Amino acid sequence: MNVMTLGPLAFATDKLAAILGIMVFLVVGSLLAARYDRRLAPWTTSAVVSGLLAARAAHVLSHIDSFMEEPWRAVYVWQGGFSWIGGLFGVAIATYFLARDARKTLPFAAISMASGLFVWFALTVLATSSEGPVAPRIALAKLEGTQTLSLADRNGRPAVVNLWATWCPPCRREMPLLAEFASQPDVDFIFANQGESAAVIRSYLKDAGLALETVLLDPFGDLSRHYRAVGMPVTLFLNPDGTVETMHFGEISREALTAALAKILPTDKE
Repeated sequence: MNVMTLGPLAFATDKLAAILGIMVFLVVGSLLAARYDRRLAPWTTSAVVSGLLAARAAHVLSHIDSFMEEPWRAVYVWQGGFSWIGGLFGVAIATYFLARDARKTLPFAAISMASGLFVWFALTVLATSSEGPVAPRIALAKLEGTQTLSLADRNGRPAVVNLWATWCPPCRREMPLLAEFASQPDVDFIFANQGESAAVIRSYLKDAGLALETVLLDPFGDLSRHYRAVGMPVTLFLNPDGTVETMHFGEISREALTAALAKILPTDKE
């Protein structure tokens, strides 16, 4: 499972591991710069900047067909989407200039990089080795009709569960994309509204021109508490047995949605 909890808070493992790894890299680099060679300090900064830029560029290029349709999304870094191969290339460029001007500092640069990579790798392994929460047996009312639905008592199909609210701008931005993918026959899309009335939800869906098959009312945020989902939107990808395969915090991109769906869809399709 790619979610890490710290007390009452939950974080996407990949983002938390990357952030902490970068922080350790910068801190170790700064300490070594103060003690041995001050040129290490600007190198750590340039390595992070060039690494992030190259990682984003590599991600965009690897999904160029999708980004050609919506080129402005290339700067939507809050949606995620970074290539670790591109990131290493960016760091290598910064390291080349360091080696050209201060070759003797390369061992200290290697210590900084090794420290950051160790933290990133350790957190990733720690989180992926743990199991996610099982689906709750909370029965939530559907927006239309008188039926209720419990995530634990479904029909053994994979599911995408989106926790959202009409007042949440990222929720509104990603909703058309989720509605587009919801027509897929092999996975159930469930939109669990957090804390709003049926009238407010109906009004928003009508104004937005969205037709969603399964909308649940979660007036007390029971699902958010169960999955320790802080903030919205949060999108959960559930295996057929109801366990969480992966979670996405924040606005989801087309590429991230496609990749997450591939993890829960049947692999024996023709």
